[in-house]
Amino acid sequence: MSAETERAIPGTHDHMFLGADHEQAERRTWAVIVLCGIMMLLEIAGGALFGSIALVADGLHMSTHAGALLLAALAYSYARKHAHDPRFTFGTGKLGDLAGFTSAVVLALIALLIGYEAVMRLIHPQAIRFEEAIPIACVGLAVNLVSAWLLSGGDHHHHHHGHGHGHGHGHGHEEEHRVKTGKGHFLLSVFEDNHPPVFRLRAVDGRLQVSPAEVNITTVRPDGAREVFLFEDHGTYLQSTSEIPEPHAFVAHVAVGSHVYPVTFMEDDHSHEEAHRDNNMRAAIVHVIADAAVSVLVIAGLFLGWCFGWVWTDALAGIVGACVIANWSYGLIRDTGAVLLDMTSDVQTETIIRRRIEEDGDQLMDLHLWRLGPGHLAAILSVRTEFERQASYYHSKLNGLRSLSHVTVEVQK
Repeated sequence: MSAETERAIPGTHDHMFLGADHEQAERRTWAVIVLCGIMMLLEIAGGALFGSIALVADGLHMSTHAGALLLAALAYSYARKHAHDPRFTFGTGKLGDLAGFTSAVVLALIALLIGYEAVMRLIHPQAIRFEEAIPIACVGLAVNLVSAWLLSGGDHHHHHHGHGHGHGHGHGHEEEHRVKTGKGHFLLSVFEDNHPPVFRLRAVDGRLQVSPAEVNITTVRPDGAREVFLFEDHGTYLQSTSEIPEPHAFVAHVAVGSHVYPVTFMEDDHSHEEAHRDNNMRAAIVHVIADAAVSVLVIAGLFLGWCFGWVWTDALAGIVGACVIANWSYGLIRDTGAVLLDMTSDVQTETIIRRRIEEDGDQLMDLHLWRLGPGHLAAILSVRTEFERQASYYHSKLNGLRSLSHVTVEVQK
C-alpha cells in the first residue's frame, strides 16, 4: 500500500487564516474602547464632583465593558501581527475564538453577580433615588447602542468570501459535477461569476459532441417545484438560456438524448454563516447588547418603581437581565468552545466533500474537517482508490469550496 500526501497549492502555501474584514473589525473595536473610556471617565469625575454614587457606580460598570473590548482588540492585534509566525502551525485565526470564549466566561460571571445582587435587593429592599438613576440608565443605554452600531459597522451581516491568501481551489465559484453519459463525460456546474447564475455543461476532454437541442435540465426542489432549462451553444460549452433562482439546492435531471442523469446540487459553503462568523466580534457585540438589554429592563423597572412605588420591580428587572445575559453567554461558550476543540460544525461542507470524492468510485476512508479562523476550514482526507490518481486529482474535485483554505490528501492505492 502506498500513500501520497499533498497540500493545497505548492509554492503559494501560507497560514494566513484571518477573517476577511479583520483589520476593519480591529479598528472598530478600538474606536468603541475610546468611546467607553471617555464615558467612564466623565461618569466617575462627575460622580465625584457632584457627590453621586450612582454615577461613580455606572462609570465603574462601564470600565468592565471597556476591559472586555480591550481583550477583543488585543486579540485582533496579536493575531494580525503574528499571522505569519511559523510557531503557529495553523496560523492565528483561532485567537478570536479564544478571546470570545474568555469574554463569554466573563459574561457568565457578570450574570451571576447581577442575579445575586438582584435577589439580595428582593430580600432586603433599598431606597432608590429614581430621579438620578433613570437619566444615568438612559445615558448608558445610548452609549451601548452607539457602541453596538460602531462594532457592527452599521451592518450585522457581513458575508465576505474572498480570503486574500494563497490557497485558492480553482477559478470562479463553480461546483462541478461529473456526468457520465452515452455521449461522453461532462462537467455540469452553476456559473455565477459576475453573471446571473446559469447552468454550464462542458466535456471533460474539451470536445463537445452534443448540440443544444439534445440537452435540457429539469430541476426538482425539496418542495416538489420543477423548472425546465434549455441550452444554447457557447463554443466550448453549453449554457442555459435562463438563470437559476436561489437557493441552488435541488436535484438536476440532466437529459442527454433519450437518457436522464440525476445530479444533486447543495448550497455551497458561501451560504454557511457558521464558517464565516467572527466570534471575537460577536463576543464584543454581545457584551454591549447585553448591557443595553439590561439597561432597558432597568429603565422599565425604575420607571414603574418611581410611578407606583414598586421598589421590587428594579430587582425583578435585574433577575430577568441576568437570565438573558446567562443565555447569551451559554451560546457563546458553546460555539467558541466547539471551535477551540476542533469540532466539525459545518456538516454541509463535510457532506459535499464526501460526495465529490466518492462520486467516481473512490472511497473516503477518513475525513477531518475543522475551523482555522473566520471563513477558513482545514481538511485532511484519506482516499482509497483502484485507479492511478494523484492527490492533485482530489484537490481539483474540491474546487469551489471557498472556505477550504488548507487541504491535505493521502491517497491509498
